[in-house]
Amino acid sequence: MNKETMYAASRKIEDVISEVKKAVIGKDEVIIKVMLALLAGGHILIEDIPGVGKTTMALAFSRALSLECNRMQFTPDVLPTDITGFSMYRKDTGKFEYKPGVAVCNLFLADEINRTSCKTQSALLEIMEEGSISIDGKRFALPKPYMVIATQNPAGSIGTQMLPESQLDRFMIKINMGYPDVKSEVYIMKSKKNNTLDKVKTVAASGDVDILRKLTENIYTDDGIYDYMARLAAATRNNAMIKLGISPRGTLALAAMSRASALLNGRTYVIPDDVSFVFADTICHRIIPDNKAKLSGMSRENIASEILASTPVPRIRN
Repeated sequence: MNKETMYAASRKIEDVISEVKKAVIGKDEVIIKVMLALLAGGHILIEDIPGVGKTTMALAFSRALSLECNRMQFTPDVLPTDITGFSMYRKDTGKFEYKPGVAVCNLFLADEINRTSCKTQSALLEIMEEGSISIDGKRFALPKPYMVIATQNPAGSIGTQMLPESQLDRFMIKINMGYPDVKSEVYIMKSKKNNTLDKVKTVAASGDVDILRKLTENIYTDDGIYDYMARLAAATRNNAMIKLGISPRGTLALAAMSRASALLNGRTYVIPDDVSFVFADTICHRIIPDNKAKLSGMSRENIASEILASTPVPRIRN
């Protein structure tokens, strides 16, 4: 990868992030993590209360990147066919015609995924994994690029179907938006009369995402970095505070996110700082804490921090 290509890619990524920041105030790191997951070709789970900007962020990314965005509120009556689509018989042609579901777009926002049935959740997760939809024995490819941003509300459990660990593993990262700080909230109140999304301009085409993803895949990763990530994964499987560590899918996600971090920072190679920056968001939703952790008041993030601190960092020559 030559310097000109790297510079153009980094500039394009920075332009997208700058546009999204116009709509999502005071959440720069969250925006960056979403951008990294998009570059890495993964899906995102946001666990947070309503009203902190999850929908605004998804719409801002779709506008900045010229992506077709659909949104669905996942209520208990949502059916799998609402997501995937269905075949309808047409009397005039005597044939069945496929009617696409709401998930057929570039960026699908699944609001409160934990409030719908397990069957509907599974339909969406299958689409995420396969990158296509199967209806009546026929396979329909999803548009490219494709990305799912799902949200779930951690407050209140009435009428919810929480995602099991095997399904949480389908999301590349899990993040929290969190409340804005005082300065950001003042700005939000002052700009309430103006739609912040109107400030977001399109700075990239949907085809640019595919190009950036290919560049991400070609970022060089030294054997020492691979060994470092493998040792971090092993540490989650041999930790007294963890009942179930991450799977190889989690390690692959960590590697992909690390490559995306390198591209964002204008490098053609991964360094340990890339790994540490994305580690917690990539692995915390994939581990199951032991009872010892709960009794000790250790959160998943605390455990991830301890693993990072106790795992020797390799020295990589630039």
